[in-house]
Amino acid sequence: MRQVNGEELLARLGSGVETLRGRLTPDAPMDRMTWFQAGGPAELLFQPQDVEDLQAFLKLLPEDVPLTVVGVGSNLLVRDGGIKGVVVRLSAKGFGNVEEAGENRIRAGAICPDKNVAAFAMDRGLGGFHFYYGIPGSIGGALRMNAGANGAETRERVIEVEALDRQGNRHVLSNADMGYSYRHSSAPAELIFTHVTFEGYPEDKAKIRADMDAVRHHRETVQPVREKTGGSTFKNPEGHSAWRLIDDAGCRGLMIGGAQMSSLHCNFMINTGQATAYDLEYLGETVRQRVYENSGVLLEWEIKRLGKFIPGREVIPFQA
Repeated sequence: MRQVNGEELLARLGSGVETLRGRLTPDAPMDRMTWFQAGGPAELLFQPQDVEDLQAFLKLLPEDVPLTVVGVGSNLLVRDGGIKGVVVRLSAKGFGNVEEAGENRIRAGAICPDKNVAAFAMDRGLGGFHFYYGIPGSIGGALRMNAGANGAETRERVIEVEALDRQGNRHVLSNADMGYSYRHSSAPAELIFTHVTFEGYPEDKAKIRADMDAVRHHRETVQPVREKTGGSTFKNPEGHSAWRLIDDAGCRGLMIGGAQMSSLHCNFMINTGQATAYDLEYLGETVRQRVYENSGVLLEWEIKRLGKFIPGREVIPFQA
């Protein structure tokens, strides 16, 4: 297998890179950027300073170079062979803000942690955001997957989403344009979300704080929050709870290599120390097979898997 060569890719961008203000890192170790702390490198990582910097970069990027956008890596598994092409990771300086945007409205950057939005809304007496306090990710990922918890979802709060396309052109999408369904958005995959405007409703701060405390207590009680994990591994099938299907199939605590289905919450997959991305994905596919054989229900991944396998260490998805 040809080794990744970030310097070669960097050279293809031309002299225009000298005008960029963000950070360019060839052969960037992605295991440092995911909560699983596993996986191979990105050929080239770009962390733009702001929207204009990202636009400038996109105009330099050749059309044939693959482009991948990642957030804080909370529900991401990068395969051991790494990610081909360019990975864009938005910077906190330009995309991590949260601010008021009119009556009952909040504007947040795509890399802003979900819990920061919840806290900001509480401080201003805005209800409808408490569920974000229990989602360990950033707003960009929440927009892409319609993140939800405690009976609430992202789509309930979205007014409009700001984005850039592959050519650096700006777009503004309405709630309807996002095409939301359970843990899914049908917005074009090529779009890079940069900011979002939410709308809440007036609510007593004490009530909001109590709801957030309940979310935090529940999460710390039933989820392995201090482990190397990616959150919920599988989506809940209609009419079922994924964790119960996994438990009934005898997969609570199941281990492959350094990867384990948590004994505390068996829909959480954890890196017990030295798990490879192969261990983690193979464990997930093993669980999918055993659940199907036990219940006839085919689980769908909630964790996003990206990148290439190392030859001879491929994971074949289970097919019912």
